Amino acid sequence: MSLCAQSTFLIPVETERVARAAFPKGTLCLHIINALGSIFCDPQFASLFPRRGQPAEAPARLALVTLLQFVENLPDRQAADAVRGRIDWKYALALELTDPGFHYTVLSEFRTRLIAGNAELLLLDTLLDRFKELDLIKTRGRQRTDSTHVMAAVRSLNRLERVMETLRAALNELAVMAPDWLRAFTPAEWYQRYGSRAENYHLPKPEAARQDLAKVIAADGEKLLTAIDAVERESWLAQIPAVVVLRRLWSEQFTGEPGKLSWREVKDMPSPAELIASPYDPEARYSTKRGMEWIGYKVHLTETCDSDKPCLIVNIGLGGTEGRFLTLAYCTQCQGYR
Repeated sequence: MSLCAQSTFLIPVETERVARAAFPKGTLCLHIINALGSIFCDPQFASLFPRRGQPAEAPARLALVTLLQFVENLPDRQAADAVRGRIDWKYALALELTDPGFHYTVLSEFRTRLIAGNAELLLLDTLLDRFKELDLIKTRGRQRTDSTHVMAAVRSLNRLERVMETLRAALNELAVMAPDWLRAFTPAEWYQRYGSRAENYHLPKPEAARQDLAKVIAADGEKLLTAIDAVERESWLAQIPAVVVLRRLWSEQFTGEPGKLSWREVKDMPSPAELIASPYDPEARYSTKRGMEWIGYKVHLTETCDSDKPCLIVNIGLGGTEGRFLTLAYCTQCQGYR
């Protein structure tokens, strides 16, 4: 997708007339645009697009749609519908009333392009620059930080499901990366045991039977890891991400001598916040806050809190693996990042 850069967007006369007639007192969307004016411009995103190819949707508009859908808590489908059908959004995006909008997948593609181009903070940077121009950020002002939850896009798995699904995920990835080796190694009964997704209602109900199944799964995982370690010519197999996760989860969940693995006692396990919760998102963690429980991450937000200025988010930090946090803070004292 190539970029036909456009520096400014002028609101069509008819769009402005109809929007003001329909909303004489304004809407949140109209107030944002009237207060901030034009926020983004296409040249800011030029490095994210190749020079050739089909013309892309204006990235400045997509950036603004991303902000507006966050403000109104809309998924991509509803955000695309708002672009197509809402007068106040057409006003904000400087679109003709007859503009058909775009397919909702364009939004996820735009976010992917931002991440691939290491431009995740471009939207926040631009907003903060605009706030500085409008004197909305006070030098040496007050700030406060709090955290909220981010749900991981994974299922909540009990202990038995987790180990079974982790072994299944490793086998599936090996089937792609080393199909011949896996085909020669895999016992016939594994196809039946790990062919389908682990579901608790398919697993044994009596505790004794679940303990026996756990020992079988532990032995199977140990056998697979031992076989991988024994392959000298294909040592890269041990570095496959799903195999790395399998090895770590086995050390978390099982103990005992080789060939005699069994569940670890809960008191001997790492804390829930350190345990892998899903093989498909190994950085997601179990978290609690103020009575709420979830599997995912914590996002830390810092906002200004001066009485004579609006409260504005100036820092975002996302909780990572094992409690580490990646943050980029905007300092109101030096008017820059640190």
